[in-house]
Amino acid sequence: MIHKLWPDNVPYNQGENGEEEPIITAYLLEKQEKHGAIIVCPGGGYARRADHEGEPVAKWLNRLGISAFVLNYRVAPYKHPVPLHDLQRAIRYVRYHAEKWNLDKQKIGILGFSAGGHLVSTAATQFDSGNKNASDLIERESSKPDLAVLCYPVISFMESYHEGSIINLLGENASTDQRLLLSSERNVSEATPPIFLWHTADDAAVPVENSLMFAQALSKQKVPFEMHIFPSGRHGLGLAEEDPIVNKWTDLCQAWLSKQGFGLN
Repeated sequence: MIHKLWPDNVPYNQGENGEEEPIITAYLLEKQEKHGAIIVCPGGGYARRADHEGEPVAKWLNRLGISAFVLNYRVAPYKHPVPLHDLQRAIRYVRYHAEKWNLDKQKIGILGFSAGGHLVSTAATQFDSGNKNASDLIERESSKPDLAVLCYPVISFMESYHEGSIINLLGENASTDQRLLLSSERNVSEATPPIFLWHTADDAAVPVENSLMFAQALSKQKVPFEMHIFPSGRHGLGLAEEDPIVNKWTDLCQAWLSKQGFGLN
């Protein structure tokens, strides 16, 4: 089922065609007890959203006993802060409807691949508790995720960066301040939620240093995290079903999610 994040008056609307409207596609489980949910952000360099990192991932989460949502966040020509605003709204939206969907409001996670991983890392390091005076009741909800899963993520806009993501999100001549603001390794705090991240050591598109820098920042702030670096594998593997080594990431992630109280025990 598709849900519009804003029924009308979509912020930052540039009059683009309908397919660029920010929406979430719900993959809800019918469970008697309240349970966790995860919002999935496919990658694509902030130029597109890769299909294989969307619905297949949501269905995998369903098999783990977790409800899922695939976010259609806006990409180029939209610039920052539009994608982040879309994800923050999605977190608030799911929280607001948690009772109706039998979800635990304190178990709303986010998961992203590549540039979607950058978006997720940004939301995990830049959030608020909601505007308690907002007339829009959804905006009263917190945008802080309860955990985040990062898959071969773009993290830094300062070192070992993915140039295409920077250009699509900030334009050709981004300032140092803009790039620092969106370098997630520099924005980790003690309030950052638990993180699971994985990468391949020879990723040719997004260097593994992105995950290593983020893990180091998490460690310094004593944020709980689990990281796995696989020796080899191309960028954009998604669930990596065709790779007998890298595909172990889903089992490792399932075990970690279970420890966080998400899914099957």
